[in-house]
Amino acid sequence: MRSVLLVLAAMAITACEAADLQTPNAQEDVPMSDAPRLTIERLYESPSLSGPKPMGVQFSPNGKRLTFLRGKADNGAQLDLWQFDVATGEPSLLVDSARLAPDEGALSEEEKALRERKRIAAFSGIVSYQWGTADTILVPIAGDLHLVTIGSDKDASGNVSIRQLTDTDAFEYDAKVSPNGRFVSFIREESVWAINLETGKEERLSPEADPNAAIRYGVAEFVAQEEMGRYTGYWWSTDDRYLAFTRVDESTVDIVPRYEISAGETAVVEQRYPRAGRPNAVVDLFVRDMETGEISEVPWRREDWGPATDQYLVRVHWAIDPYMGDDVPRMSSLVIERVGRDQTELELAVWFSGTVLTAGQNTEVFDQVRRFGVETQSNWINLNHDFRAHNGETYFWSTEETGYRHIVSTSENHVWNAVTSGDWAVAKIEAITDQTVFFTGYKDTPLERNLYSVPITGGEPERITAHGQSWMITMAPDGESFVGTSSSPTQPPQTGLYRADGTLVAWIEQNALNDDHPYTPFLEAHTVPEYGTLTAEDGQTLYYSIQTPPDFDPGRRYPAIIEVYGGPGVQTVTRDWERMNDQFYTHQGYIVFRLDNRGTANRGKVFEDTIYRQMGIPEVRDQLLGAAWLKAQPFVDPDRIAIQGWSYGGYMTLMTVLQAPPGTFAAAVSGAPVTDWSLYDTFYTERFMDTPHENPNGYQKSSVFYHLDRWKGALPPLLLVHGMADDNVTFDNTTRLIAALQEAGHPFDLMTYPGQRHGIQDVSLRQHLMRTRMRFLDRNLKTPKEE
Repeated sequence: MRSVLLVLAAMAITACEAADLQTPNAQEDVPMSDAPRLTIERLYESPSLSGPKPMGVQFSPNGKRLTFLRGKADNGAQLDLWQFDVATGEPSLLVDSARLAPDEGALSEEEKALRERKRIAAFSGIVSYQWGTADTILVPIAGDLHLVTIGSDKDASGNVSIRQLTDTDAFEYDAKVSPNGRFVSFIREESVWAINLETGKEERLSPEADPNAAIRYGVAEFVAQEEMGRYTGYWWSTDDRYLAFTRVDESTVDIVPRYEISAGETAVVEQRYPRAGRPNAVVDLFVRDMETGEISEVPWRREDWGPATDQYLVRVHWAIDPYMGDDVPRMSSLVIERVGRDQTELELAVWFSGTVLTAGQNTEVFDQVRRFGVETQSNWINLNHDFRAHNGETYFWSTEETGYRHIVSTSENHVWNAVTSGDWAVAKIEAITDQTVFFTGYKDTPLERNLYSVPITGGEPERITAHGQSWMITMAPDGESFVGTSSSPTQPPQTGLYRADGTLVAWIEQNALNDDHPYTPFLEAHTVPEYGTLTAEDGQTLYYSIQTPPDFDPGRRYPAIIEVYGGPGVQTVTRDWERMNDQFYTHQGYIVFRLDNRGTANRGKVFEDTIYRQMGIPEVRDQLLGAAWLKAQPFVDPDRIAIQGWSYGGYMTLMTVLQAPPGTFAAAVSGAPVTDWSLYDTFYTERFMDTPHENPNGYQKSSVFYHLDRWKGALPPLLLVHGMADDNVTFDNTTRLIAALQEAGHPFDLMTYPGQRHGIQDVSLRQHLMRTRMRFLDRNLKTPKEE
């Protein structure tokens, strides 16, 4: 009942304080030229100011075609499937999403959650697809599945035929084509199903889900999707012979009632949400033999790691096992990546249940999990997607045991050998050929992600992509070419087809800043960040960026916004095409400052480990160091500095304000913040904080409420923002803060968004949020204070 009253109070505050936000903008104190400035309306309208950017780039299995997703000209959020013929160098529309589903209808709750976890909730149309054979593509849309068959390779236009595979009231999702193209599999009603493409027969491959017992099959549990980057719960073997799938029992997980407040109704969602220190789901693993129908259980857990609720199934791979010995035929084996509850040890193990004959015709049964690789850390393990099985002879992987992520390999001797090394971080293994490993990383500078090659036996890496920009890479199956998307502070994303040595073959999307580019009207006022470094208290280097307004006059003093995220796994100071929001702020006369504090990504474990068991403490000291540097600049008004952030950035905003000397900030905007880590999920929180039982003092001091209770005097003006249906950082993080602020007598502004989850997705709502933010910032920063 008390929660209901808090929600009603929040809605009342929203109405009153929103009315107050309608005050006119304060007088501009910095003169500007007549060059066009970005507007809030244009900031979010289509076409995108950054120009077209292909998404979901994939090579066809034979490497003759590239496919990608592209937004419609009049609606950049609705994606169609395009192709690029490697031989002709011509792009063309392959499948119009409106042809498949003129009206997508409502998404299932499972699909909504999956898109939220993948951070693609803002998109519609064709948001995913998968190649089958060299001429077939599986396209899920509107809850049904379609198989697209492309015309002959000689047909440059790629004429297609489309076969609808499912047409049911149920919502089919997580669809895949099996590796040999015999089956199309999918999740329906929380079980695994498949269609035999030759016969058209449809069959359920897993047991039937039991919603009443909270049991599902072939799916990824909440923490796997949100925190592990594992979005599926089933895997085909490379020969279509076997299917591995999960059994997820969430009856052990606490039900956390969550109010999902939309414009017209309020629903109470009984969400199974594993909060820090509480039980997780039990995830079992099974393998189905597609020839016999026999299902075997995989004993993947370790007995010494405690109960099933304290063990995580991180990754599952099918591979040819190089460890069977020369006298044993090679066979498909299941490789498992697993971690325990404390997440200080990541283990690779291999399993196969089957009977084989050795060279001497002796029968041997392989039905046990055998450990063959491990990474240990004193604090926590960072997960990766780098496991590769190469030619049935060698496994490749990456670890941070040296303090930086690097590539290692092993074969039958179980000894891991270094392929890369040094005081810099590998980002990802991109491809492996007989002679070469291709990877992306930060060898030259932490500000740029580049593609490198290194001999398969190890050695000095060679940079392939151009310096001065950041790259995202998709390698061809044969490793002879790649699709590279690059950008810099002066060039929006460009996508091209390149040879493996970095030579451009053809533009897929040149995205040139010519007269037709959507950003061209604003080029005259374009601002470019400058980069620099500060030194943290322990001597480590902190990178920052600072972006000044158009017509910048160093003899004037400007208001400034510190944009903060500050959490693990994210880097915000990078040399690429910066965020259009930052460009908009500079057009409004603000300086924008960003600093990647200790604990953020791509700088190595020592840089990250500083926050262990004390989140929101050392990161704040780094941000305050950045704020002090900013205040000391002669062109910054030290009395007109705001700080703002979303999610972990919203948490950092609150924690930084509450630990700063009074008067440090003139305003603060906190969006969707965690306010108490005991309210957040197990896998993320315990990785950095341990459990509340093992680290009570750390949880206490990492809570916003601990510092709020110790704050003396008036808080700087504060705007809180939260989606009222947030299923990640649940809304009660903010309602509890609302109550505490009211009880302490602190005034604040509030804007809530009915029906919105962790991100505000609708274009009109994003515009509304920016207007709200700007009215608040302008009111508190645009009029210079009395000297």
